[in-house]
Amino acid sequence: MVLGVLACSVATARMEPKVRVLLYEGSAPIRVGTPDSPATISITRAGQLRVDGKPVDGRDWAPAGAGPWRVGERRVRGEIVVRSRAGRIEVLNRVALEDYVASTVGGEMSPGWPEEALRAQAVAARTYVLHEAGRRRDAAWDVRATAASQVYRGLAAETRETRKATRSTAGEVLTWAGEPILAVFHSTAGGRTATAAEVWGEDLLYLRVVEVEDEDEAPRTYWRTPLDPEALEAMLAALGRSVGRIESIRVVARTESGRVKSLELRGATGLTRLEGTALRSLLDRLGLPSSLFDIRESGGQFVFVGSGYGHGVGMSQWGARAMAQKGVSYEGILARFYPGTRLERLFSKRIEGRRPHRVREGVGR
Repeated sequence: MVLGVLACSVATARMEPKVRVLLYEGSAPIRVGTPDSPATISITRAGQLRVDGKPVDGRDWAPAGAGPWRVGERRVRGEIVVRSRAGRIEVLNRVALEDYVASTVGGEMSPGWPEEALRAQAVAARTYVLHEAGRRRDAAWDVRATAASQVYRGLAAETRETRKATRSTAGEVLTWAGEPILAVFHSTAGGRTATAAEVWGEDLLYLRVVEVEDEDEAPRTYWRTPLDPEALEAMLAALGRSVGRIESIRVVARTESGRVKSLELRGATGLTRLEGTALRSLLDRLGLPSSLFDIRESGGQFVFVGSGYGHGVGMSQWGARAMAQKGVSYEGILARFYPGTRLERLFSKRIEGRRPHRVREGVGR
């Protein structure tokens, strides 16, 4: 059994598509089925699926019924398929796009935030999943249910507010050259967003440096992380860059948005410079909220003082919140963070209780 591939473009789509979400991937048993009577799915070393201990014919299994479904602690709409792949269990959810978006808005943004911010998040989430679906057309799934793609918690994240934001923007996507854009977003920019080239090495003209105001209410706008020289020494050694006890750290280069591009660390036995993959590995080990920081020395420690939370590319969610609080529409928010894109309707869907509104021919272009 194979979940159908989403294959539609902005120019040709007429009906609401469905997306394929990877809910679970692992070798540990997981409960799958109806909320009242889920089955225990396990897998043998030979890769054979078992349902409540009974072997499954073939490599795929789907629960009988119409849902909603329970997968672990998550409840979801749509269809479920369990697959055996490379000795691991994969649980896929094929769900209507707008149901997916309503849940993702609640998974990525507080439902209590201003309505225009929620609408902007709905358009970004919808656009992102369609971009990934097109990119992964030949794969078994489109997106993960985690922050590696977008946070999708199923029914638990749906609220009246998230469904309203989804319905009021139904079918709307951001496009560039007629295709859904990579509509990435993050929590807090720290004053300015980063370009896609800075973070992923790919120059996308609609993901530029954008000045962001009024993020001060975000819990991680400003942060401070102290670290002992010994801890830094151990981290460098783990990366194969041992230079002895760390004596000094210097920012050698910064990106267009001011984020750290290259670090020089001087130790008792040598000097090393980190950039690219090596720098990202160190920053991951440090657990820093972002790469927008300075370094100070205080009390025998190196203190990383920075701002922002996340990769910094695309829409700042706290920035969107601040704009919405000032009365900026969701179209204006999207135009700010994704300059040069167009806001188009991918498909038409009846929205109960309101008349369909016209979509602008272009956002900032």
